[in-house]
Amino acid sequence: MLWPRAVADRIKTGHDRELVHAYPYRSACPSGVWGEQIDGARENLFFAGYTNYFLFLDQPAFADTLRRKLDAGCRVRFLLGDPDGEVTRRREAVEGVALTVSTRIRITLEYLERLGRIPGLEARFSTADDAVHHVGLSLFRFDDNAFVTPHLARLVGHDSPLMHLRRQGPGGLFDRFAESSEELWSRATPVG
Repeated sequence: MLWPRAVADRIKTGHDRELVHAYPYRSACPSGVWGEQIDGARENLFFAGYTNYFLFLDQPAFADTLRRKLDAGCRVRFLLGDPDGEVTRRREAVEGVALTVSTRIRITLEYLERLGRIPGLEARFSTADDAVHHVGLSLFRFDDNAFVTPHLARLVGHDSPLMHLRRQGPGGLFDRFAESSEELWSRATPVG
């Protein structure tokens, strides 16, 4: 009786099996782990961070990687905050850092513009009503894996925690976060 309880206390058995790893800071997740997830995705890359700019800086030849993914038939989406939106302005005041939220969004937009119009590449701004929810939670999806970052108080994204989730079945943590991001995407407006 003692051993089964001890084993059950240490082995993931429910929806917590979907939690692969947790990092106290997004920046503590090695860039190589990000690269493995991006490279491993075959069908769906969904970058639903509010700014997403760090990907172009942290991932070597990220634009080339996206082109390869798109050429192989992978869908690539970016959900961004509106750089001119009220939520963006309020978040800038909260963060109080030199590299403003709107500037970080515009960096991403510049990189996406350089990629050009490629079939399968989509970018949208979250609506004004949804932005308040989007700014507080980032989801980065790589097929059945995802990185989720709940943004804490006045901290910028790299200082907030990150959870690596892997889908194990319907209705788990992965699906809950993915469905929320898909809902934001469904109402978002296309980038120029």
